[in-house]
Amino acid sequence: MIILKRTTSDDRDFRDLVALLDRDLAIRDGDEHAFYAQFNKIDMIKNALVAYMENKAVGCGAFKEYDAQTVEIKRMYVLPEYRGQKIAADILSELELWAAEMHYAACILETGKKQP
Repeated sequence: MIILKRTTSDDRDFRDLVALLDRDLAIRDGDEHAFYAQFNKIDMIKNALVAYMENKAVGCGAFKEYDAQTVEIKRMYVLPEYRGQKIAADILSELELWAAEMHYAACILETGKKQP
């Protein structure tokens, strides 16, 4: 069973997962990583989510305000050994629900060209 915890970017589990994400992105993005990294700062993210299975942090996601009506989904990641179990879909659904509760009308997601 998946447990989803709403938190902030100060959360240690969120930060640990983002560090793994950044390592993965550095490999995928290659020479373009520095360009993309400028958009992926987490120090001011107020709305972060961590997914747990059996008390282990296995995935994360976040959002930040894009404009008064819209949030941007950020920092989506699931540990490789837990992929294919719809954890990312659960994270995304919870982020969309949370944004709607905060009266945002839409969510957007930008991703790198080399993302699976």
